[in-house]
Amino acid sequence: MGTLTNERRVISVIVMNESSVLARITALFAGRGYNIESLTVAPIPNSDMSHITIATKGSAKIMEQITKQLHKLIPIYKVVEHEEMVEKEMVLAKFPIAESLADISVLASAYNGGVVNVGKEMIIVMVADEPMRIKHFIEASQRYNPCEIVRGGVVAIER
Repeated sequence: MGTLTNERRVISVIVMNESSVLARITALFAGRGYNIESLTVAPIPNSDMSHITIATKGSAKIMEQITKQLHKLIPIYKVVEHEEMVEKEMVLAKFPIAESLADISVLASAYNGGVVNVGKEMIIVMVADEPMRIKHFIEASQRYNPCEIVRGGVVAIER
């Protein structure tokens, strides 16, 4: 892997669960002109910590700089740029009821999902899979004329 390659990277950050921590982390990225593609934050059960998962793009050198700068922020306890990880993303998609419920259900099932709500006017499915497969689900779902698609952020854990 070359140092000039602009590859997708995932960074996990364990922080103290307190106000302004997220603002400081995003300011670090913005101040250096780095884009955040996905950002997910959730408290760690039975602790006063939170787990932040950041998906971004950059070279190995840029990721090393970001990781070093993240370590300097006071409320941060651990920073990991993942090498081997399990990575998932969730998407909700709303389709008109006029579309085939069976076809949409089969499509969602193929991407580790299913129908989560059926109303008078719409069908909502949820899919949770690897980010590239989520992209493929969104592309495949276009034939059913989705009214709305909402992607969640990436979550990742080391193997």
